[in-house]
This record gives sequence, structure tokens and C-alpha cells, in this order.
Amino acid sequence: MSGSGAVLDEFRLAEAIAARTGRWTRAAADMRTYLAAQVTDTDHTEVVGPLLDAGGGSGVVRFAGREVATWGDPSVPEMAFSATKSVASVAAGIAYDAGLLIPEQRVCEVLDLPEFAGRDITWEHLLQQTSQWVGTLWGKPTSADAQSYREGTEVHGTPPGEGWAYNDVRMNLLTYALTVLLGRSLEDVLREEVMTGLGASSSWSWHGYRDSFVTVNGDSVPVVSGGAHWGGGLFISAADLALVGQLYLDGGSAGDNQLISGEWIRRSWAPCVVKPEYGYLWWLNDEAKPWPAAPSTGRGARGNLGRHLLWIDPARDLVLCSRWTEDVHRLLTTVSAAITPGPQSA
Repeated sequence: MSGSGAVLDEFRLAEAIAARTGRWTRAAADMRTYLAAQVTDTDHTEVVGPLLDAGGGSGVVRFAGREVATWGDPSVPEMAFSATKSVASVAAGIAYDAGLLIPEQRVCEVLDLPEFAGRDITWEHLLQQTSQWVGTLWGKPTSADAQSYREGTEVHGTPPGEGWAYNDVRMNLLTYALTVLLGRSLEDVLREEVMTGLGASSSWSWHGYRDSFVTVNGDSVPVVSGGAHWGGGLFISAADLALVGQLYLDGGSAGDNQLISGEWIRRSWAPCVVKPEYGYLWWLNDEAKPWPAAPSTGRGARGNLGRHLLWIDPARDLVLCSRWTEDVHRLLTTVSAAITPGPQSA
């Protein structure tokens, strides 16, 4: 039993993992070929960031603050794809807690960057993917990202805040702005402010593109990407990513250290008006989207159409991290069913 009163049925958990973790995305063992098959745009298919071949299906289940189950090798780093976006939100939280980032403030009021000049784009717009920014960054135009139209909420020619698009170029605009705001690479920020305090391994890394650099105080600083549409992004193991989930489940604290504020987590998990199942780069399952059979109390980071998942369910004191698992939705629902929520969450 956890501190919240949630109860784990270890037998049902073992059954769920045995039944749902056998199939993984084997095609990703050749990442270059796999990524090429996924990219549907015809004019900007060139991969400009590093790639990492998949090592196999792996994952971790944490309950009541401890690791209770694993499969595969959860210590092997994998490309996180769009799960990287939620980790970028962690970096934004560092800036928020330092008083550097005010969500409702226009970025052009803080940063003198041509990409924001004359635009009413706020930090919140960038974090909710509602900026409606149109342009080219690191050689990739916003129009090249075909996944923008997948959800049917991209509305051309509207002001910021009136359309939502899952767009890696706009996501890279955020990591670019955060890099300038914080004055150092987001990889360094994450390592120094979060991952070291969590006791994470040193095997993870965060990559940009071969030309994604910005000059800050006379130094050339790499700008990481927020996804893997053209390579790059976060390379991280299931075990380390699960620690990030545990941090959010614990209200931003790790032991006696408050690594990120509870207020930032609250803001991150508040629904966007245009896309209620989305917060500050986190998916929210309040309305059973995008996981219809999973508990509505869950929040998630997902990538590559859900093949990568970091799931956090405060009602069940649960963190689940799965990499390359094909049956991830069924895994999520059966693992959740193995835990009875505490009385205050029922």
C-alpha cells in the first residue's frame, strides 16, 4: 500500500507485463530506414540530427516511489521522439522558477530575436503548441512537418492561441528561445538542475541538429531539438525517464530537494483551451483522450505514436515508462487495473 492508500496487486501486475511486453517495434533497429519510412513530407526529408538504433522493448513500473517491475533492459538509452517535448517543459519550469519566464508574457518583450519581432506569441503559446508561428528554423519550414495536420486543429492564418499543431519546427522555436533565455544548452540545464538531483545515470543525452547553434554572450551554444522528426532529440533510458515521472508525481521534490515547483507542475497539467487534452507539452487524459481505456487521472509524455510512453497517475501512485512496446495502450490499461486507487481518489 502506498502513502495515498493505493494498493498494488503484484500478481496482476506480473500478468500484465508478461502478456503485453513481448512485441516491440523491431523495424526501429535500423533507425535511418525506420525514420525515412515515417517522414511523409517530400521536400525536407534530410535527417540533420543524430540517430540511435533501437535496442529492444524495455520499461519500468514504479509504485509508491519504488521500482516494482521491469522488462527488457531499462538502462539502455533510446530515442524519445516527441516524449522529448515534455522534458523540454521541465526545462521551461526551471526558467519559470527562476523568475525568467512568465507564461502570459510575449517572448519579444524578453528576447531580441527576429523570429519573434512584431509577433504576439507568448511563452504559453509556445508551451501549448498554439503559437501559429510560420517560418523556417535550422533549414526546416513549419509547413514541412506533416504531423501538424494529424489532429485537425491546425488553422492557417489565425492569431496565436487560436489553433493547435503538433509541429516540431515550432517546438524547436521554443527550445531555441529557452536556450537564449537561460544562456546555456538545455542539456546542461537539465543535467545540472534536475537529473543529477534525481540520481539519474550519465547515459542520457540531448541533441540538436548539425547547424542548430546560437551565440550567447560570445559563446556558441547548441540548441537541442524537441523531437526526432529529422533526428536528434532526447536519448534516454526507461529507468532515467521514469525518474522524471517520479519527480512530477512527487510534486517536484526529490528527497529533501525541491527541483521544480509544484506550481509549475500544476500549470503544466492545466488544459489548453484549444486542445483540452494538452497542457504545457504534456498530454492529459481527463476526457479519455488520447488513451480512451486508461484512467482519466493519468498524464503522459508520448512519442512515435505512443510507442514511447511516460505515464504518471497520482491517484494510483504510479509511474510507467515503456519504450518501443507495440501493445502500450493495453499495457497501460492492464497495469493500471492492477492498482486500486486510494480512498481519496476513488
